[in-house]
Amino acid sequence: MDGTRTSLDIEEYSDTEVQKNQVLTLEEWQDKWVNGNIAFHQEQRHQLLKKHLDTFLKGESGLRVFFPLCGKAVEMKWFADQGHSVVGVEISELGIREFFTEQNLSYSEEPITEIPGTKVFKSSSGNFSLYCCSIFDLPRTNIGKFDMIWDRGAFVAINPGDRKCYADIMLSLLGKKFQYLLCVLSYDPTKHPGPPFYVPHAEIERLFGKICNIHCLEKADAFEE
Repeated sequence: MDGTRTSLDIEEYSDTEVQKNQVLTLEEWQDKWVNGNIAFHQEQRHQLLKKHLDTFLKGESGLRVFFPLCGKAVEMKWFADQGHSVVGVEISELGIREFFTEQNLSYSEEPITEIPGTKVFKSSSGNFSLYCCSIFDLPRTNIGKFDMIWDRGAFVAINPGDRKCYADIMLSLLGKKFQYLLCVLSYDPTKHPGPPFYVPHAEIERLFGKICNIHCLEKADAFEE
């Protein structure tokens, strides 16, 4: 399958090394949730997802959809309402609980036996399973393969030094006929330390492979989100 880049005819930048040593710890991400510093969260379904979704879904239902670094993304509820099952991973327990509360969904929680000290939150309806753990611990679980990944705000939030490991995990989760919707951001990385981080298209191809069915949905201004 050929990779597809849904571009907004925006500029790419050559100075990609300036952010390479930037690191945000899991504790710092959790603090963002505790302090309400979650400008990355969107109250409405993402505009580029709305624009291109019919092309990707092709009228299919009953798909397994994965949300890396899911937070309380409203798109999770939308996918479930369309008849799909949703699995997410998020380091912040607060973010997961807020999702179920704000969407008025009843849920249960149980330990993830493969990862001591972590939990999975499951909706009573059975179509949501949100894992509260580091995404880099996820391979220790048996969550199966997915038909679609909606990656908005995850790949661009991962520390630059961890991208290879992240990409390998994502590729390991993909089923035979899959759609990977990746939303990246274009801006001058010398003017903002990130996250969100700037990732050039060449690096996406290097990490995921040129023949991988990755659809890059790009937004020109990282700070309008």
